Amino acid sequence: MTAETSQTLDRGLRVLKLLADTDHGLTVTELSNKLGVNRTVVYRLLATLEQHALVRRDLGGRARVGLGVLRLGRQVHPLVREAALPALRSLAEDIGATAHLTLVDGTEALAVAVVEPTWTDYHVAYRAGFRHPLERGAAGKAILAARAGGGDGDLGYTLTHGELEAGASGAAAALVGVTGVEGSVGVVMLADAVPERVGPRVVDAAREVADALR
Repeated sequence: MTAETSQTLDRGLRVLKLLADTDHGLTVTELSNKLGVNRTVVYRLLATLEQHALVRRDLGGRARVGLGVLRLGRQVHPLVREAALPALRSLAEDIGATAHLTLVDGTEALAVAVVEPTWTDYHVAYRAGFRHPLERGAAGKAILAARAGGGDGDLGYTLTHGELEAGASGAAAALVGVTGVEGSVGVVMLADAVPERVGPRVVDAAREVADALR
């Protein structure tokens, strides 16, 4: 800690991070041990966070992340979208296909940013806000592959054809190394197969977006 930082705020943020990393919540004693502070301090931190709906405690006394974090989370998408747009524009223009940034939303893939190429005669219409199961389409499958620890071979991208729209092929690569953001960058095009150079180009774009979000 430095003179410019708040110890209390630091501890409160650490509580939220600890709770976010568990599915079963934590007791006051567990939080006290993890933070290295006494139980009274933890009670005060939890009471303050509860007032802002950032933490809730169940009947058994275990603390969990509260619904108030959702209100904060709604502001994340515009920030992520803004950071990703330069890389998406470059990708769309280079490949001549619709580029998109997709984030995980529960069990679905949610397109939060879409850029269409300006010079092509036709391209796939793909809109921000479009949802689909993670198990279908290159965007979702790339995310699942990253969770499992791998992509398409050693290249780190996923290819699909006709899974979301008849006649359309997709390529996507997961965002890697971005804390708190799970998603992918990809392109969708009207083609029977994705050209060989597209996969590596998508991987490069995903790296650019990840760098912009760090």
